[in-house]
Amino acid sequence: MILSKYQNLISKRLLPRWSQCQPSKYDNIIIAMSSGVDSSLCASLYSSYPNVRGIYMRNWSNANDSDEIKKNCDEQDWKDAQTVAKYLNISINLVNFEQDYWLDVFEPMLNNYQLGCTPNPDILCNKFVKFGKLNQLLDKKYGKGNYWLVMGHYSRVLQDKMDKNKYGLFRGIDTHKDQSYYLSQVNSNVWSRTLLPMGHLYKTEVREFANELGLPSATKPDSQGICFVNNSQVGKFKNFLKEYIPRTPGNIITIDSLDHTKRIWGQHDGIWSYTIGQKIGISMPQADPKYKGTWFVSEKLIDTNEIVIVKGRDNSKLFHNQLQVGQFEILDDYMNLEQFKKRIPESIKNGTLNMQYRSLQEPIKINKCDIAMNSESIRDKKESLGIQLNIQIESSQRAMAPGQYCCIYDNDEVIGSGPITNTQNV
Repeated sequence: MILSKYQNLISKRLLPRWSQCQPSKYDNIIIAMSSGVDSSLCASLYSSYPNVRGIYMRNWSNANDSDEIKKNCDEQDWKDAQTVAKYLNISINLVNFEQDYWLDVFEPMLNNYQLGCTPNPDILCNKFVKFGKLNQLLDKKYGKGNYWLVMGHYSRVLQDKMDKNKYGLFRGIDTHKDQSYYLSQVNSNVWSRTLLPMGHLYKTEVREFANELGLPSATKPDSQGICFVNNSQVGKFKNFLKEYIPRTPGNIITIDSLDHTKRIWGQHDGIWSYTIGQKIGISMPQADPKYKGTWFVSEKLIDTNEIVIVKGRDNSKLFHNQLQVGQFEILDDYMNLEQFKKRIPESIKNGTLNMQYRSLQEPIKINKCDIAMNSESIRDKKESLGIQLNIQIESSQRAMAPGQYCCIYDNDEVIGSGPITNTQNV
């Protein structure tokens, strides 16, 4: 039986002090099925349970798009999910969260791009839709705490053996697929009834299990894009944004390192059209050694609507070792501000505090972390809205940009995250 084989495998991989919860035979089990191999294997693990059901979330629809590839993408995924459900002999329903996605994820993303930031819609989607609206819907249907939600994310939710009320979110075993970064803003009160089976497996093992079971999705390629930009459009995100964000032209400039004079080299469609660290394709005088080479975006001057470029991918202007994080949210509801202030220096002393500012990157060691509260949060007593961090990291990192989320870990356990507001060198 596939479930017992899976459980035997993960029992050898559990962290000391932590355990993996499992549902009882007659529990309500809801599998979020996207049609991919990961969620399909999740469904197969629990398909023998009598009260298991599949659910497909439609968060974005291209039904009215003139591009046939985009138009048919979501519909094909829904059909594929139904095929898997039929193969496993479980029911599946479609729920539509398009309006919620637009209001809670897409519009905030557009607003942040217009402000010159680099937002992460996947983090917001997990927070507000996949572990937000979906849980609200299931709470209403089954009763709060009366079901298990199974997701295909490569992360681990574990229960503390010493305190059964405490749950932790950890990086997945497969560091090349880990998605804990994307879950760092999810409200931790959902973890007690959440199962993330894929977090205990390597991707190669997932494919092996799927092939062994003969799942229809066993060889289906992984999705490479966010839901409103499918695989065929990866690399064309700028063109997609043009459909929604007004053109606000400005200058692309260099700033002389000695006298700080500006020189104009071209025009941009808006400060949203490039991200920090991105290669910029404008014509430079290649016959002049001073300008010969490849140029990259190093800074956005919001007040003057200018984009600053520098020569060379490894230009020192692209690297920083200090960053400020605003509106940092502690993931664990059981950890108050005082406990957080105590844990951070302890973890630094132990050499276990680290961070990521994007998914799938090597952990970056944190050497120093100052914690502050803004005056508004002190007045309103809203800790989650007012925690600000000033972080110094061990090694300078390339292209950290305002708007990106800084996720802090203690070893592999997620402590929390918040958007980067500024970077510099010390």
